[in-house]
Amino acid sequence: MKKIGFLSFGHWAPSRQSGTRSAADALLQSIELAEAAEALGADGAYIRVHHFARQLASPFPLLAAMAARTKRIELGTAVIDMRYENPLYMAEDAGAADLISGGRLQLGLSRGSPEQVVDGWRHFGYAPAEGESDADMGRRHAQLFLEVLRGEGFARPNPRPMFPNPPGLLRLEPHSEGLRERIWWGSGSNATAVWAAQQGMNLQSSTLKDDESGEPFHIQQAAQIRAYHEAWKAAGHARAPRVSVSRSIFPLLDERDRAYFGRSAQEEDQVGFLGEKTRAIFGRGYAAEPERLIEQLRADEAVAAADTLLLTIPNQLGVEYCAHVIEGILKHIAPALGWR
Repeated sequence: MKKIGFLSFGHWAPSRQSGTRSAADALLQSIELAEAAEALGADGAYIRVHHFARQLASPFPLLAAMAARTKRIELGTAVIDMRYENPLYMAEDAGAADLISGGRLQLGLSRGSPEQVVDGWRHFGYAPAEGESDADMGRRHAQLFLEVLRGEGFARPNPRPMFPNPPGLLRLEPHSEGLRERIWWGSGSNATAVWAAQQGMNLQSSTLKDDESGEPFHIQQAAQIRAYHEAWKAAGHARAPRVSVSRSIFPLLDERDRAYFGRSAQEEDQVGFLGEKTRAIFGRGYAAEPERLIEQLRADEAVAAADTLLLTIPNQLGVEYCAHVIEGILKHIAPALGWR
């Protein structure tokens, strides 16, 4: 069995060609798609978080709304850029949303990636400490967030409080038991995957990572997953970890699919640079008739190694079409590959 969910960037644009022409469209349709995906039997509804962009940005109101309208499906992020976050305020928001969901949140975090503006986190009031990089700051925020999620008291109570306090140091409320074990780290390299394992976080690996060996993307990603599992075992954590990978997969089932994706499949990995120094490899997409798609995906070593697959969906094509894509994979692809 493999858990299968969707991942939406929540793009919107005031264009006649777009099915999401406003931020309201993107938000409301995300809720509707979570409902539709749950009805189809999918396992997860995940959203990307981007600031200063016409995309989804503030995850917790949306996750809480999705939780209120669904019963079973996992609700998550992939990923929250921790350079922009107040870890304590985030712990309160996450605890509240997780309680509303009944413990279904799966929160992916990261130290950040190139954004729409220069040093956007400074506009949110954050700056690296002396000797820190912005990535170091993101990891520091993440570690504080993880510490607070343990639910242990750390704040000295007021001797004359407005309301009676429980004994001892106080923790943040609301606290959601078990959320700490449902935190993931979005890793773009083997080293950060090892760090995530050492911190006791699940692993999210997308369609982009540092090009560390020159091998095809899926082989490098599978090696990253192996390094993560080895580091998790060495750390001695008691529970079993989870690993997700994301892919763009489009079964060509009708003329609409062929019109949208029949000629647009990126069948080769791409190599480029993130910033000035980091050579990165971008994984291929998949768009084909079901029989060929099954053969192609069977050869993807990283998909085979992961327990969770996140399907990147074209949200601007609307809820009905995105649900059609998800249904096509669940019905025509997943059973043949042993995912269902």
